[in-house]
Amino acid sequence: MLFSMLKEAIPRFAELSSSEKLLLLEELWDNLADYPSEVPVPDWQKRELERRYQEFLQNPSEGSPWPEARERLRRLFQ
Repeated sequence: MLFSMLKEAIPRFAELSSSEKLLLLEELWDNLADYPSEVPVPDWQKRELERRYQEFLQNPSEGSPWPEARERLRRLFQ
């Protein structure tokens, strides 16, 4: 069903290169990010976020600030 919806919405999808499909995916994510209240969050994900938040509260010095973590990831995957 999903693929038939995709073919209907984007008739040339199968003809796109992998790079073009990734660009399309990026555009879809960006569009979803414009309307976060419309994106459903499953209960299991809410529970996981709460678990991680509680873990952070118990050990706030264990984690890394986002800029540091991002830089580590960039170096790792260059």
